[in-house]
Amino acid sequence: MKKILLLIPFLCLSLLFCNSSQAQEKEPVVDKIINFPTTFFSKVQSKYSSLEDRLTKQTEKYLERLKKKEKKMKRKLAKTDSAKAEQTFGNIDEQYDKMIAGINKDSLPVKRGSGTYMPMVDSVKTSLAFLQQNSGVLSQSKEVQDKVKGSLSQVNELQGKLQQADQVKAFIQQRKQQIKGSLSQITNLPKGLTDEFAGFQKEAYYYSAQLKEYKDMLNDPDKMVQKGLSLLNKLPAFSSFMKQNSELASLFRLPDNYGTPQSLAGLQTRSQVQQQIQNQIASGGPNAQQMVQQNLQAAQSQLNTLKDKLNKLGGSGSGDMEIPDFKPNNQRTKSFWQRLEYGTNLQTAKNNFFPVTTDVGLSVGYKLNDKNTIGVGASYKMGWGQDIKHIKITNQGMGLRSYIDVKLKGSFYLSGGLEYNYQPIGSDSLNTNTVMHWNEISSWSKSGLIGISKIVSVKSKFFKKTKLQLLFDFLSYQQVPRTQPIKFRVGYNF
Repeated sequence: MKKILLLIPFLCLSLLFCNSSQAQEKEPVVDKIINFPTTFFSKVQSKYSSLEDRLTKQTEKYLERLKKKEKKMKRKLAKTDSAKAEQTFGNIDEQYDKMIAGINKDSLPVKRGSGTYMPMVDSVKTSLAFLQQNSGVLSQSKEVQDKVKGSLSQVNELQGKLQQADQVKAFIQQRKQQIKGSLSQITNLPKGLTDEFAGFQKEAYYYSAQLKEYKDMLNDPDKMVQKGLSLLNKLPAFSSFMKQNSELASLFRLPDNYGTPQSLAGLQTRSQVQQQIQNQIASGGPNAQQMVQQNLQAAQSQLNTLKDKLNKLGGSGSGDMEIPDFKPNNQRTKSFWQRLEYGTNLQTAKNNFFPVTTDVGLSVGYKLNDKNTIGVGASYKMGWGQDIKHIKITNQGMGLRSYIDVKLKGSFYLSGGLEYNYQPIGSDSLNTNTVMHWNEISSWSKSGLIGISKIVSVKSKFFKKTKLQLLFDFLSYQQVPRTQPIKFRVGYNF
């Protein structure tokens, strides 16, 4: 009996040890949430604050442009029919200034269920609301709680601005339809009025495209935000909170007894539905089954056609689609930095199959539109020696470049450029001691290039595409010493 009593403490200790080891192996989710990355909040605040500022500024700019265009149209129409001009346009300043004042408000109320549904905004906002209401899953420090509160406030501010921007978009569309309907009733329009209205339509389209661009950016989270949401999704309490408090849940509210046997009362079973379908087909005659299959295939084909049209319009169920009556410039809605294209290229001069010099160039281009790019760059010329037996790396000069690429067809581009190259060598040999100064324009040789470029897509982490160029230097015959007129370059854009 005494031996049994002595074994009891050892058994208790063994059980405690097993439980603690299992807890360490599984690493409870609560510990992970306590170590929730605080950079999650800074990422949310910085991204949403930046987008809010850009949305406000861009909306104000577009409204100012549209207001000016309406004033021009009103003045032109007033020269022939002042009453019609006043009836069509009314008080332009008052209407536009009201919209500008609305978008510039510091805090706008958020109307639940209003505007376009954005999944990532809904997830981020609901997660912040969960963390605010359940402060126990995070550090209790005031700094962390303030970050949660500040991030949630920033998300609400941006959501309010987006809803206001949707109202601005609706206002612009309403003005466009009103003006279009009024002008269609006039037989002889004043000269230039049609062109002004076409410009108005373009600005209206680009504002819709700009608004869609911002919404797409919001639905594209960075890695830190994804990590924070994935940690929260491991909490059963968060999943339950999402089902009850997210915007999506409010749009598709499920019954309280969802998932229980009571919720299935009165519903037809699968076998009952299949039996009804078979009865309907049987009553249609011997060819009913074939006709049903043909109709289903035709319906599927029509759905695929509609999907293709939606994709071409850039639609993803956002409700921001609009069919333009002109060819839009997709680069216009992007920021300055998004329109920049960085690249590098190589060009080698050979002597009996041995590379004498290699030009290493760096460039930065600016996309004017989807087809045209202009840019500048610089190059460094490195020498390899005279032959394979006398390899010596030397400095052979540098160059400054400018270029333009115009899309011809497919992946082929017409390329041209002007370059200045500085080579501190003489005209007689590579070993001359002729003195040349890089800061004197006479020491630089000029090249005028024109040719064809071919873009090859590359699946690489750093490089987006390869650029092959075949160029003709039509100023090569003026250079002393004379350089190669044909240049072949291989470039990489990233």
